[in-house]
Amino acid sequence: MRQPKLIDYFLLTILSLIWASAFFNIKIATYSFGPVTIAFLRVFFGAIPVLLLCYFKNIKVEAFSKDWHWFAIIGFINLVAPFFLIAYGVKSVQSNLAAILMSTTPLSSTVLAHFYIKNEKFNLIKTIGILIGFSGIVYLFSDNLLIDENNFVSALLILLGSTCYVVGGVLTLKISKKKNENVTGSILIWAIIILLPLTFLIEQPFKTIPRTDSLVSAIYLGIVPTGIAWLLRFRILTTNGLIFQSQVSYLIPIFGTILGYIFLKELITTKVLVSLIAVCIGIYFVKKGGSKKII
Repeated sequence: MRQPKLIDYFLLTILSLIWASAFFNIKIATYSFGPVTIAFLRVFFGAIPVLLLCYFKNIKVEAFSKDWHWFAIIGFINLVAPFFLIAYGVKSVQSNLAAILMSTTPLSSTVLAHFYIKNEKFNLIKTIGILIGFSGIVYLFSDNLLIDENNFVSALLILLGSTCYVVGGVLTLKISKKKNENVTGSILIWAIIILLPLTFLIEQPFKTIPRTDSLVSAIYLGIVPTGIAWLLRFRILTTNGLIFQSQVSYLIPIFGTILGYIFLKELITTKVLVSLIAVCIGIYFVKKGGSKKII
């Protein structure tokens, strides 16, 4: 791994912007599509750049190998479930809230790792970080201007979606010896297989004419935040390592809040700002508490 250069910080910022842009685009996509259709379009268009990379790099995609059940399970937990839950939740809450709620993934993963991964136990710094971060989320739920009895469950579903990412990450350790491109391509294939029949049986999107902005956002969600962003993430990981790449956790909720305001004129309340700061501080402490082990 090399010391980060200016180009590396630039790419990290671009990756953060891409992932943050997913939230307001999900909101726009919900104007015409249901959550199952949005999830399907994301994995379908997201698979294109990943599978093309596997083809040109001559990497075998083992979606239907003896480990197919792991790819199917991870595809469901790491793609199908969170993509559906986030799209369902964002329909009723502001996209900037979704960006903040989803940024709790490093906090949730620390809690889960304590119970399921050796040598990843809580310490004082991690515990402080978790308490600060989740206190920010609890405080966010007290914002009656943005979260009320009509969308409270939707906000909880977004949190559940972030937890699915964490569980999927732990399950991925079962096949961690395989190439990242192979694993990503395989779970995308299984996500498509799972979502295709559900999309046509439940929502039947072919019977409606979508708005142009919704269609563009849905395609963008697949190609850019799901497909291209993964390739960019992989480049950063291989060049600069996990610690450097993990800094996107701080930037995504910040950019998500800014982009929601710019493109959708979403309300930014004092509680949103306080929660955002608390989550970022919590992530900082959690990463600082685990930095020596990561190194």
